[in-house]
Amino acid sequence: MRALLVLLSLLLAVPALADDTAIRVAIITQERDPILPVSPLDREIPDEGLSGARLGVADNATTGKFTKQRFVLVERTISKDGNPADMVRALAAEGIRFVVTDLDAPALLAAGSDKKAHEMLIINARAPDDELRNESCRANVLHTVPSRAMLADALAQYLMAKRWRRWFLVTGSRPGDKLLAEAYRRAAKRFGAQIVAEKDWTFKPGHARTDTGHVTLQSEIPVLTQVADHDVLVIADEANEFGDYLPGRTALPRPVAGTHGLITAAWSAVSEQWGATQLQARFDKLAGRRMGAVDYAAWAAVRAIGEAAIRSRSSDPSAIMAYLRGPDFILSGFKGQGQSFRPWDGQMRQPILIAGPRLLVSVSPQAGYLHRGSELDTLGTDREESRCRF
Repeated sequence: MRALLVLLSLLLAVPALADDTAIRVAIITQERDPILPVSPLDREIPDEGLSGARLGVADNATTGKFTKQRFVLVERTISKDGNPADMVRALAAEGIRFVVTDLDAPALLAAGSDKKAHEMLIINARAPDDELRNESCRANVLHTVPSRAMLADALAQYLMAKRWRRWFLVTGSRPGDKLLAEAYRRAAKRFGAQIVAEKDWTFKPGHARTDTGHVTLQSEIPVLTQVADHDVLVIADEANEFGDYLPGRTALPRPVAGTHGLITAAWSAVSEQWGATQLQARFDKLAGRRMGAVDYAAWAAVRAIGEAAIRSRSSDPSAIMAYLRGPDFILSGFKGQGQSFRPWDGQMRQPILIAGPRLLVSVSPQAGYLHRGSELDTLGTDREESRCRF
């Protein structure tokens, strides 16, 4: 109750704006091919990301009542063969300056590189590619989704805290899997771990769904995982094609981490600390399901715009953008620490959750990993390492 009274006093202390101009935020999603389920419990989520943005606008509207600011979400979808730049130009013609993207890296680059996009602020809620924060960074693009380097560093810190220094890395066949594996190699070197063995996953996913699939897996996986002794099996399987098959079938009884087992993510359905229960409940009421990592990134993007608008006491896009990038901006992200954007690459610095299937296990950065600025900057690309040149 005391915290609520303090929040209300802060909001009431913000002078009301003279007008009631709506702040319009667009979210662009893209059509994707469905992913074959691994488990019969898997369900396709058609509104992934979109529901997070909807909750962000609803939360903005709640706070905006005190400052007489209105927030409107404009929803757009790009077809599989659509041109993201065309969508950006159409939104620019409507006068929209804030765009949240639920796009893969190539589509995001096409959208952010268009001439009209230079007048906008684009916030990436999907693509974890480190290249987007380095060589292919754009001055008009921010990122609320963590980079692969951040996720890998978060896992490495936890594994080193557990003294699980020897890793066995299994990598999928997709390009994203290869990039994540490279991030794990970088993290191992950075924090003093050793990758004692590496293998690629070559088993065809469809074979596991036959009547005798479990028998085949029970014989093939021990052969695949018969390698030098190790402390932990690290999996790079972003598309969720094979990671669930490994626990309980490996040659040695070792913990599984990475994209499966102990996972690293910006958000998890099991999170409930630091007020996360309230966020989960609001999302469940809106979407009828638990919040996922892409939903959280979209929510954080929309909320960041709303927070900057309210704190800057302005509906002017230029003023909002300046505040968003400035040193005073902080977003309460329900993860125990305030979140802000790094000036060198536009990445939102944030804690990374380490979660099991049913409960939260830990949060990185881990204790003891210090930084001269923010401990959150021990995750991902630091200023001196950045290859981003706006």
